[in-house]
Amino acid sequence: MASMRDEETDVEAKEDERKNFDGVIAKLYDTTSKIMEEIAGDHFHVGFYDSSFTIPGTDVRSAQIRMIEAALRFASVSEDSLKKPKNILDVGCGIGGSSRYLASKYGAQCKGITLSPLEVERASIITAAQGLQSKVYFEVADALNQPFPDGQFDLIWCIECENHIPDKKKFVHELARVAASGAAIIIITWCHRDLSPLEQDLHPDEKNLLNDIRNKNRVNICSTADYVNLLKSCSLQDIKFADWSQHVAPYYSEMRKLTLSWKGIMSFVRHGGWKHLSIKMLMMPSVTERFKNGFIKYSIITCQKPE
Repeated sequence: MASMRDEETDVEAKEDERKNFDGVIAKLYDTTSKIMEEIAGDHFHVGFYDSSFTIPGTDVRSAQIRMIEAALRFASVSEDSLKKPKNILDVGCGIGGSSRYLASKYGAQCKGITLSPLEVERASIITAAQGLQSKVYFEVADALNQPFPDGQFDLIWCIECENHIPDKKKFVHELARVAASGAAIIIITWCHRDLSPLEQDLHPDEKNLLNDIRNKNRVNICSTADYVNLLKSCSLQDIKFADWSQHVAPYYSEMRKLTLSWKGIMSFVRHGGWKHLSIKMLMMPSVTERFKNGFIKYSIITCQKPE
């Protein structure tokens, strides 16, 4: 039987490993945020396309705004003056694109958190330039140990952040903790396919692919069903989910065009080097292929904390 000291050592080792992982992710954010801002602006998430927007050109920002609006509609976030969100949390805020948009849309207070001090600094500068510093705030914080009291936020927004968080259970529990009664929680992320009722695990080649993605991109992908089960374990209700892969696939083609432009290439080389550019160039086409075969999905998962 392991001694108490052995158990404490194991906990300390895991905590050190997590802090090291967080440090790697923070450095990754430092680099990619500079590149993304130069290429596409202050929103660091994919865009939303449907039959009304067949060939969007390179208007990536409009598609990114459509993504926010589509997600809010899917989650049935009220725009009624008495019911609309007043305190919003943006988990993995980047340089604050979503934070500023949501605060402006609802006339709300918004707090954005990220692991990157450079992102916080840049987000604060942009926010001040737009005159929103009294509404939108940013700080360096860990999504697994948020520095907020229980029940503070009536809308929690998390888009394309949680893939960098290995402990999904703790992450979901932390979102539920800081959510107020009746709050909407919106998670938009990449997931792998759900298992069929007869399956115990993914195929060996699929598991190898996930390991390769994790090692190259520092991401940990679970299934939509995994998320639904975690939300249920927190007694969250009105759980809804959808596969939006077809709505985001055109974004990768558009971003590839922007990246291959002279401006894009120089931005990657200046901030990340040729190696970073090659990884991104290899990743974008592969994401589209994964969508086609159904293994990787772009999912939206929403729920509400009980009143």
